[in-house]
Amino acid sequence: MKPARGPSRRRADGRLRLAVLSRNKKLYSTRRLVEAAKQRGHAVKVLDTLRCQLVLARDAPRVFYRGAEVGRIDVVIPRIGASITGYGLSVVNQFDMMGVPTLNNSVPIARSRDKLRALQLLSRFGIDIPRTVMCRYREEVPLAVEQVGGLPCIMKLIQGTQGVGVLLASTMTEVEGMLDTLWHLGQEILIQELIAESRGKDVRALVIGDRVVAAMRRTAREGEFRSNIHRGGEGQAIELPPAYAEAAVKAARVIGLEVAGVDMLESKEGPKIMEVNSSPGFEGLEQVTGQDIAGLYVEHAVELARAHAAGWSKARLI
Repeated sequence: MKPARGPSRRRADGRLRLAVLSRNKKLYSTRRLVEAAKQRGHAVKVLDTLRCQLVLARDAPRVFYRGAEVGRIDVVIPRIGASITGYGLSVVNQFDMMGVPTLNNSVPIARSRDKLRALQLLSRFGIDIPRTVMCRYREEVPLAVEQVGGLPCIMKLIQGTQGVGVLLASTMTEVEGMLDTLWHLGQEILIQELIAESRGKDVRALVIGDRVVAAMRRTAREGEFRSNIHRGGEGQAIELPPAYAEAAVKAARVIGLEVAGVDMLESKEGPKIMEVNSSPGFEGLEQVTGQDIAGLYVEHAVELARAHAAGWSKARLI
């Protein structure tokens, strides 16, 4: 059996070839990653995820882009939008099959996109989360609301991002009406505890490798309970207490992500993990912290590529 092709050998000058999977090269995070890679002397190209054609044959997975076979790549940085999760996971997995390291591979990305699956894993490994219930029948709703601490409560789509599909219900009529509508549309919904003391605020920590490299507290604009920057929230740079930093790193490890945006609520009991994002935007973090987040992102990708190449070369000698 012919082995799958391994990663390309490093150039003598140390330059690596990076690929960023992104639908739009003008997006802030994509543009910054390209700038950071070039500043460090690496070659980088942006591949529109949906334009990647996947070719499969016996022991010979290949990727074509706009009609031409993709050349040798040392590491892939996925920036997979929620709307193309399925195809994006297939593209990431194809590069993995070709022996190209990816900064977040397909399995943990899939885990992070399914909010229930992610919460199940976090709960299993002893990470504190808001109380959460999933049910499917109307007669079960009153008990579900009681199990999360009563009203008001939060309702979330299992798959959603940037605050989309997150609703606040203050009465049982609202809960039942929202559920009826969303169930009719074929959506699965989580009912979740509202952490009253953190209402309108949360903490975003960016984990790269085994440490938190930046963090900010996000505060919702007036009249809005969702604190996402994309929904008008404001960010303030903060130094995370050790308990919060440890929780963020552990959450990323449990999901299996090399890079993750971990969203936490500040409760009376300490950090409660809300969500682990596999393609975190970092425009807000760069603005409020003044840090070169894109550079840290690229440097970690380069470290991963070099470690992978060294391991593959060693395997070839055995």
